Amino acid sequence: MSKSQFVASGLLLLVMVSTLQCAKPEPAAEAASVAGDLTPLFSVKELMQNIIDPQADFIFEAVAVDIDEHGIVETKPTSDEDWLKVQRAAVLMAESTNLLKMPRRVAPEGDKNALSGPGQPELSPEQIQAKLNQDRHLWNTHVDHLRDELLKVLAIVKERDSDKLLEAGSDIDRACEACHLEYWYPGDKAAVLKDRDSRVYGS
Repeated sequence: MSKSQFVASGLLLLVMVSTLQCAKPEPAAEAASVAGDLTPLFSVKELMQNIIDPQADFIFEAVAVDIDEHGIVETKPTSDEDWLKVQRAAVLMAESTNLLKMPRRVAPEGDKNALSGPGQPELSPEQIQAKLNQDRHLWNTHVDHLRDELLKVLAIVKERDSDKLLEAGSDIDRACEACHLEYWYPGDKAAVLKDRDSRVYGS
């Protein structure tokens, strides 16, 4: 191979490598493209009813102290299976916070809140949607707060600490209620906060 042929081959190889590098999408751009292809199938309300609320019960009901005719009855996770249920619930709920951040309808088409309207504490789905669209950062802040509390549950599962799990349940409930008071029933906000201040929360 002559010197000129060697140089030409080297230039051709350089051009091919550069072309391949340019053609390969950046990871962030590729991820954005995939996210852009996702189409929400259900509303926020349906996610709450079918995923988030049912899974939250596994956390809220995992630890409890009740008093009945037999005295004090304590409930807490004792087996690996008990803790696994809590773990699965936290994972599903935490991952669902990503779904809540995806722009989607607040409620199914034609859905109405029973206590919405003039003088009522609840906002209509249309009012909630408008408020959410106006300040999506505020919505995402509430969602991130819930996510952070759920990730704490996963750490508690590893520690097998039922006392911390009870506290975590209250923290998750607070995170959910803060969002609901902002969007769903702001008319009840003053009464709820007054009641909370007058007693030990979660008792």
